[in-house]
Amino acid sequence: MKVIPLILSGGAGTRLWPLSRASKPKQFLCLGTRRSLFQETVLRCRAAIFDERPIVVGADPHRFLIAEDLLEIGVGADILLEPVARNSCAAIAAGCLAALKRDPDAMVLALAADHHIPDAMAFCDAVAMAVPEALSRYIVTFGVKPDQPSTAYGYILAGTPIVEAFTIGHFIEKPPREMASACVAAGYLWNSGNFLFRAAHFLTELKRLRPDILECVGKAVDRAERDLDFLRLDRSAFAKTAAISVDHAVMEKTNRAAVLPVSYRWSDVGSWGSLADVIEKDARGNATIGDVSILGGSNNLVHSQGRLTALVGMDDTVVVTTPDAVLVAGKAHCEAVKDLVAAFKQGGRAEADEALQIFRPWGNYERLDIGTRYQVKRIVVKPGGVLSLQRHRHRTEHWVVVDGRAEVTIGDTVETLGPNESVYVPLGAVHRLANHGTMPVVLIEVQTGNYLGEDDIERLADDYNRAPAMAAPLASRPVGADALAGQAV
Repeated sequence: MKVIPLILSGGAGTRLWPLSRASKPKQFLCLGTRRSLFQETVLRCRAAIFDERPIVVGADPHRFLIAEDLLEIGVGADILLEPVARNSCAAIAAGCLAALKRDPDAMVLALAADHHIPDAMAFCDAVAMAVPEALSRYIVTFGVKPDQPSTAYGYILAGTPIVEAFTIGHFIEKPPREMASACVAAGYLWNSGNFLFRAAHFLTELKRLRPDILECVGKAVDRAERDLDFLRLDRSAFAKTAAISVDHAVMEKTNRAAVLPVSYRWSDVGSWGSLADVIEKDARGNATIGDVSILGGSNNLVHSQGRLTALVGMDDTVVVTTPDAVLVAGKAHCEAVKDLVAAFKQGGRAEADEALQIFRPWGNYERLDIGTRYQVKRIVVKPGGVLSLQRHRHRTEHWVVVDGRAEVTIGDTVETLGPNESVYVPLGAVHRLANHGTMPVVLIEVQTGNYLGEDDIERLADDYNRAPAMAAPLASRPVGADALAGQAV
């Protein structure tokens, strides 16, 4: 029997702000490595014990990030899209129902997409060790032996032995510092939030404990619609599902919960402080990613994106620089970053959710400059990428090709442009750009007009099944840099 990896790829992108945003949460980031956390999670499940085709449950706006990450590492998957976020219990239930359609005896390993586990072999050995309990109708979680007291994790106390695992004696939610120290001294384990079980057994417990969740999720799966390589869960049914974690809905209430103690290194990378714990440091305890220089400081974490970042005489500090935002925080206060992002959202700051670099199914674009009635972008179209056939009602565009060869359609005219060649897209003209080559196309786009939002796109045809984003009447539009409010998915 193969174990089906069920990878949970939700996330709001708040804990590692400003590098992580709602448009690209942390599982899709490469944090000092060549691969994203999501890719590392998928590749961790390639041993012989695992089914070669994982199930991924993710947010609809991240669908192309998921697909692109999988394509890069050559792994096929069944991708279920949540129309709204409803926490881990609903996501796991949907994944289990999908697994049962593949195999009525399916064994499922539910994993967060954004955890750091460097020893893949030890991880796979632990999964194999937990199989006997899972076959005996237990829902097995993996309890990590703590290397320090932490207020960022929940704790589990192992009870009586089963085979390799133990019953669960007690759960403790994220405790204050003194209680965390007491938990470590008493032999408690960190709750990793990863689970192994038979899909049918999990759903049986869910039906007993929370039949309302199973009913809503079941309808959402039954009414799901295929869209390219994705399966879209039904919005109306899924939206009625309770937003609750699997720990609160099932694990803390069932008598079939078990914990397998494990000693491999593990982190949920839930804050900048926890990231500092898992990356390489210099002799003074400084951890750096990017173009960074530190003089006379110790125990700092500095992540620099696209610019030289220097620290002088600072200790125990987190500094993160991106093209549009800079975070400076004491290491002891990293957990509060999510509260900062919540305040930004409350104040309507676009930086809370969107970075300057925006990813699309055909590639990405980066906003280089924004002013009154103009915007400049750097656009990268990957090989095979095709922008939608579209027109704009409020802006004109100038395209200058920097690298690669682009096929440009404007009205009835189709031409190929190479480096140093340009074209003008008039207001209202039907246009499209495609890259039929083997190298990325890079171009600079200059937009001018009274409204420059991404929702001023009337899509006439699209290779990626994206719904048209229709523009509102001109009179209702703001002008200039403040007009950049709506960002189309």
